Amino acid sequence: MRHLLTALLCLSLTATLPAVAADPAPQMTAQQFLASLTFHEGKVKLPGDIATLDLPASFRYLDPADAEKLITDGWGNPPGAKTLGMIVPAGVNPLSQAGWGVVVTYDKDGHVKDDDADHINYADLLKDMQEGMAENNKARKEQGYSAMSLVGWAEQPSYDKAQHKLYWAKELHTDGSNGNGLNYNIRVLGREGVLVLNAVAGMDQIAQVKQEMKKVTAFTDFTPGNRYADFNASTDKVAEYGIAALVAGGVAAKLGFFGKLFAVLLALKKFILLGVAALGGWVWKLMGRKKQQQAAGVDLSKPE
Repeated sequence: MRHLLTALLCLSLTATLPAVAADPAPQMTAQQFLASLTFHEGKVKLPGDIATLDLPASFRYLDPADAEKLITDGWGNPPGAKTLGMIVPAGVNPLSQAGWGVVVTYDKDGHVKDDDADHINYADLLKDMQEGMAENNKARKEQGYSAMSLVGWAEQPSYDKAQHKLYWAKELHTDGSNGNGLNYNIRVLGREGVLVLNAVAGMDQIAQVKQEMKKVTAFTDFTPGNRYADFNASTDKVAEYGIAALVAGGVAAKLGFFGKLFAVLLALKKFILLGVAALGGWVWKLMGRKKQQQAAGVDLSKPE
């Protein structure tokens, strides 16, 4: 099982447990479930025409509705995820242990200035983030969560100033888990906000994901009029944070590195109550994969 906690609060999950259906839903095999999804190939415009994906043959795209089906029914998450869709590798069954995906969202918080990009001490930033997470663990435990620690950079943040693209990876560990989680993050800066591409996988997949995410960075871009260079200082809003805060948690930085994290986790407690143990991930969303998939099919009607 893999989990995803994001840092930018772009997805929202309800705070109450789903109602129990009067009659159990029929079981669906993995093959039937995958056949119910529409995988798009080639050039794709994201909802709102905010950005494009020029997908190579090795990747496919799921629109927001199918992305929610995969996140909710395929990977065992509660409903309510609001995304611009998902990018998934074409040669991997997303329901298998080798499966992974990139959740796409958009933060329209304003134009992010990148003046601080060349002056960030990422070692100090990592220490601050680790201390913030450690301080938050007492409250996490009181609310029924296992302690979570930021092990370190799986890949230190790097900013491509010419392309206005930021990427980094974090290794996280949750008490009681057998392995560490990998969160690979890409941020594409635009005129009025940031395109967020968050991949979830296991640390044993880091070499593959690192290589594949370079491709994702290359084929993702804003549409004309929404690009970073299109910023109009006389009319457009400027974000209240810069590059360092994007790494630390974007809008959450305005309340302290992990001020928003705790509030979001409260809304996610129902996921813990469903019996899914966290392996670690980003600071704004929990995504879990069921521990086992039966060879004959997948019961999508209830959590494990």
